[in-house]
Amino acid sequence: MSIERVCVIGAGAIGSLYAGHLAAVADVQVLTRREAHAHALNEEGLRVSGKSERHARLRASADAGDLDDFDLGIICTKAPDLEQTAARLEGRFPAATMMTIQNGLGAEELLRRHGSWKLISAVTFMSGHRHGDAHVEYELDTATWLGPYAEGGATYELARQICDLLLSSGLVAEAMPDLRPAQWSKLLFNSAVNAVAALTDLPHVREFAGEREPADLGHLVHDLIDEGRRVAQAAGIELHEDPWEMNVRAVSVGETQHGEYAHLPSMLEDVRARRRTEIDSITGAVVREGVRVGVPTPLHTALWRLVRGMELSWERNAAAPREEARA
Repeated sequence: MSIERVCVIGAGAIGSLYAGHLAAVADVQVLTRREAHAHALNEEGLRVSGKSERHARLRASADAGDLDDFDLGIICTKAPDLEQTAARLEGRFPAATMMTIQNGLGAEELLRRHGSWKLISAVTFMSGHRHGDAHVEYELDTATWLGPYAEGGATYELARQICDLLLSSGLVAEAMPDLRPAQWSKLLFNSAVNAVAALTDLPHVREFAGEREPADLGHLVHDLIDEGRRVAQAAGIELHEDPWEMNVRAVSVGETQHGEYAHLPSMLEDVRARRRTEIDSITGAVVREGVRVGVPTPLHTALWRLVRGMELSWERNAAAPREEARA
């Protein structure tokens, strides 16, 4: 299979990074949620700054019916938006391969309910910040891990071709015959770091690895990761990397190279914007898998319920003035 035509589905920070880089080596289209976003990309192109500097020309539309056929679709919407996105694609582009890039578990199964595409699973550690519809800053130039979804009809050779395409565009990538060990490594990292960040309003800082004093936050992060590791072990997953070491390495490398490390996890961004988070797909996924394999997950369960409760508070507080007005 020759991969010459790519469609990036969802143009947030991650989708913009893929689109901005891949436009140098492929014919790239972008499916946006808003018409104004598509118009900005068509008129201005897409600027990438930070870890790389480039200005990409591409085609964008908010209507899936306006898209040309493509070889590879990279689905970059957040987990809560995936159902709606998959419905927009249903019945279209049957010859395409779709690559999911969502945090957590379950994206592939959801997508499969809407089409018979070949499926590639992926997770990414790169990050960026959107300065507008046509400008993204590339902040962390870390890897995308990808591999064939077991029930998705794709092969490892296809995953390697996609990996080569990403590498040729200037991104960091690694193909794996079985993504689950890497997927679970990131899941357990995210289930601890994202949930704690969401509840404390702290970015990912050195305190997430601190364990000197009894009240230090690192104890909670470490215990969450250990709890998740027990679930993975019972599920027969041998982790690709130690999530605790990933956490320690991230904050210590950041301090060494760039001053104090303070990456803003995506779930904290959502909380600050009062958007629905990915807690169900990340921390909730660990809880559900724990139930399946018979491993208790009291810490994950508590954090899952607390973040869901916070989301509920936004809904209730937004509705309160209207209720008072009717009274």
